[in-house]
Amino acid sequence: MSEVIGAGKVASIHFTLRTSGQEIDSTGSGEPMLYLHGAQNIVPGLEAALEGKAAGDSVQASVGPEQGYGPRQDVPPMRVPRDQFPPDFQVTVGMPIGGEDADGNVIPFWITAVDDDSIVVDPNHPLAGQTLDFDVSIVAVRDATADEMAHGHPHGPGGAHH
Repeated sequence: MSEVIGAGKVASIHFTLRTSGQEIDSTGSGEPMLYLHGAQNIVPGLEAALEGKAAGDSVQASVGPEQGYGPRQDVPPMRVPRDQFPPDFQVTVGMPIGGEDADGNVIPFWITAVDDDSIVVDPNHPLAGQTLDFDVSIVAVRDATADEMAHGHPHGPGGAHH
């Protein structure tokens, strides 16, 4: 019997992600994506849809916001003065960054705009509030190594390169 996707397994998948019929991301004809099942490497709804599947299986999953990137929060984007970032900080629209609240907790933000004087950050993931439609082909499933389990993500050929 072949390996099936479950906790402690590394799955190798090809996928296409669409929202409202528009392709957002895909492994295409490139290398498949690796993820460690049960380690929050992918959105919960897709992880649940892949549970128990084996190499050679195909899965179509429609994942609502609650099991995807969450509903949109009613918090407007914030303009942060450029001088609040290190001078050599390379900024690109869509890039995630971490901020801190008053208690020192890390809060994720996504950069939505950049100009000479400021950077606009949004606490909402770019896909928050959207239904995610996945087409997935499972290429391979294997046991995770002890290092992968300790690090919480899979390592490609040659091991960890942190």
